[in-house]
Amino acid sequence: IEIYSLHVDCKVTSRFAHTVITSRIVNRANESREATFEVEIPKTAFITNFSMSVDGEVYPGIIKEKAAAQNEYDTAVSQGQSAGLVKITDRKLEQFHVSVSIAAASKVTFELTYEELLKRQLGKYELLIKVQPKQLVKHFQIDVHIFEPQGIQFLETDSTFMTNELTEALTKVQNETKAHILFKPTLDQQKKDSELDETLLNGDFVVRYDVKREATAGDIQIVNGYFVHYFAPREMPVFPKNVIFVIDRSGSMTGRKIEQTRDALLKILQDLRPEDHFSFIIFNNKVVEWKSSLLPATDENVASAAALVQTLTARGGTDINGALLTAVGVLEKAEQLPERSVSMIILLTDGQPTSGERSVEIIQENVQKAINGKYALFCLGFGFDVSYKFLEKMALSNGGIARRIYENADAALQLQGFYQEVATPILMQIEIQYPENSIEGLTKKNFKLFFEGSEITVSGKISNELDVLPVEIKAQSHTSNLTLKEEANVKEKEQVFQNQRYIFGNFIERLWAYLNIQQLLEEAISAQEEDQKALEAQALDLSLRYSFVTPLTSMVVTKPQQQEELANKPTEAG
Repeated sequence: IEIYSLHVDCKVTSRFAHTVITSRIVNRANESREATFEVEIPKTAFITNFSMSVDGEVYPGIIKEKAAAQNEYDTAVSQGQSAGLVKITDRKLEQFHVSVSIAAASKVTFELTYEELLKRQLGKYELLIKVQPKQLVKHFQIDVHIFEPQGIQFLETDSTFMTNELTEALTKVQNETKAHILFKPTLDQQKKDSELDETLLNGDFVVRYDVKREATAGDIQIVNGYFVHYFAPREMPVFPKNVIFVIDRSGSMTGRKIEQTRDALLKILQDLRPEDHFSFIIFNNKVVEWKSSLLPATDENVASAAALVQTLTARGGTDINGALLTAVGVLEKAEQLPERSVSMIILLTDGQPTSGERSVEIIQENVQKAINGKYALFCLGFGFDVSYKFLEKMALSNGGIARRIYENADAALQLQGFYQEVATPILMQIEIQYPENSIEGLTKKNFKLFFEGSEITVSGKISNELDVLPVEIKAQSHTSNLTLKEEANVKEKEQVFQNQRYIFGNFIERLWAYLNIQQLLEEAISAQEEDQKALEAQALDLSLRYSFVTPLTSMVVTKPQQQEELANKPTEAG
């Protein structure tokens, strides 16, 4: 079985990435063989299309509601479930795998399309392409076209498998608003050594960039009546933080996990700013407060905390309820905190609640009642024994986010990376206003916190004939209450994307649908049951209308012998 051509074609237009992977395979044996298409795609992406054509006959994947697809599939395969086509493979990726039997000398072409909105983190966007052909490929190429009307601030490529020879196969052409990256290694350049037919191409190919920004209320772009508004203020004073680290030291944290936690915390302590206040709560079945109050992050206090971290050992049960309520108590009775400051609790745990209150529903209720919207709760779940669903619901109900920390060699870096994302809050209580009677289907427009290096994205549909789209942003910064205003000339903005070969269809409309689905699914996690159903129904409707494989839909892939398989979107919570 020979893969004679593998193309990755990616167009990024104003952060929205549309990627098509095409693999062409021929069976050079003189009997039928199994041809496999196996690619890894970012977890944040939604598959929008898949087809295979065998000897000129095309078999398209069809996207349906999950339950309906499952029923149909169960009927077709009354015995022996197949494992499904998509599974999570690592921290950032999931794998799409399909194979089909093809006759001697036959050819098959697989084509997979997926889309995602690139999210700005720590001052850059990252486009990740996983390269793993597992054999030498005669025609191999990665093509990335980027068009950013705001202008490209910087652009870099990075790869885990580059050699000097391979670098010669990489070209980068860039002007003010556009960039084209082409990676096209010959067969010789792909080889590990000239004697063997082993490929060097195995790993990540990454493009990172950022855009230019004016110091205003952000940038608005419009195509066919849909708009997207990006807002990422810079050079603002940072809010002092009051942060309580709630660290699980129960028995299951023994060994590498507690070591990596110690390493990460020592680095994080060094990153605290002098105006921050902090404290630690260490828990197993007992909850221990390091100090009874929050301390300023002076050199002396940081050194004293580092000494405590060095002594962390793991044993005992897991009283998550007691630990979190103690943390809230410390913030409640804190005195002499800076007037304008951001209070947050960062929980790190690797297990289920096994001591104290064990019902996750009651813990969620207790914590939400205690926090009462005043503090942000971030939950980090270490490994796969945690109930991620529980942590995610608790974080989202209390103005924070959850993240799974994978038990790899880089776990300490994952912990530090997460802390860096939330270490610099520069705005709070952000409200964005658009003309009410002229805009429909608006995505989320109020945000509790904004962290340096990230970006707020709002999208909607202009319902009336507007010549000008005005926007007003109200927010609190460390030093003042801000009001920022901006207006976009609709006709001028629509012109920007005319005659651009970078555009795929109504990309802002698809971006709007993608963002809406992501937000509806996130909102559903912490909603009451009736609301949850309504939110999921809206998300399902959009998933079907714009053909996205989301956690609510499935793609039915039919193979030549009428066999059916399902591609479902896995979620972190399983």
